[in-house]
Amino acid sequence: MTDLRTLTFDEIETLAIKALTASNVSAQNAAPVARSIAAAERDGQAIVGLSYLPTYCDHAACGKVDGHAQPRLEMLSAAALRIDAATGFAHPAIALGLQPLVQAAHRCGIAALSVGNSYACGSLGYFVEELAAQGLIALMAANASPSIAPFGGQTPFFGTNPLAFGVPREGREPLVIDQSSSVVAKVAVIDAYNRGVALPDGWAIDANGMPTNDAAAAMEGSLLPIGGYKGFGLALMVDILAAGLTRSHWSFEASSFGDCEGGPPRTGQLIVAIDPTLLGGNDFAGRLEEMLSASQQTPAVRLPGDRRLEARKRHKAGIAVAAAAVETVERYAREGSPILPS
Repeated sequence: MTDLRTLTFDEIETLAIKALTASNVSAQNAAPVARSIAAAERDGQAIVGLSYLPTYCDHAACGKVDGHAQPRLEMLSAAALRIDAATGFAHPAIALGLQPLVQAAHRCGIAALSVGNSYACGSLGYFVEELAAQGLIALMAANASPSIAPFGGQTPFFGTNPLAFGVPREGREPLVIDQSSSVVAKVAVIDAYNRGVALPDGWAIDANGMPTNDAAAAMEGSLLPIGGYKGFGLALMVDILAAGLTRSHWSFEASSFGDCEGGPPRTGQLIVAIDPTLLGGNDFAGRLEEMLSASQQTPAVRLPGDRRLEARKRHKAGIAVAAAAVETVERYAREGSPILPS
């Protein structure tokens, strides 16, 4: 059984800030990244929580991401905003643009924010939920370095290229849908590799295009797109939205999120925010609840995000985190990334 340590949300956030700032990240940039790490642990998404933080720290230490970048916001029109992340973390860049995006969406009914020259942003659901909590429907796309072979191929070309959707609900937490274009997120394969466990059938192929349950072979091969050719189409759509409209690298041009080779990946994110009353009318919220209630015909039917909300409730008094992950991050907080220049 895995040894656990119980921490509060604030303790996880503070620890993450210390590890990042010790690894060549400014305090201003570390804060929004650390908050997303704590939110991932709170919501039961540990594979993008503290155990993933050392990758962020290592990439800041080696220059894969500029921990001192200063993102720049530009208003292109009343409803279109653009941010140059300057090869820094996506989180502070998105944080810079979210409130101007909210204001533009409420003012115009619909608005879009493009974030270019960026880096991995973790869970997209984290960002769309923030917008939904402010009364807006949000759609977010993000591209990533190559992990998925095109349908019928065997060489990775697209990233896991996730897409997320958030919608406000009347008297309830927002509904959040967050999924990758692949059968599973790349971090799940990395997690399986680190734990030495086999992959389920249908997750990946090896370098020769053959199905594999070996995480190491999968990392040398390719993840499979969700739904076959439909997932390939989804990954293509996300690449166009997240890279094409943000003037960023296409997935096939981006350096890996998994090592320190190749310089900054320069990927992108696109967020569209919509005032639901603009097209849906003032009765949108009520009609949404009617539809969602009708969809839950039996207790076995669960809405997307239900497990995340259940985890959040369980963790109000404290968050149980793998002790090994906490100890590793504590070491980073004391000493910084081991690959920092001496």
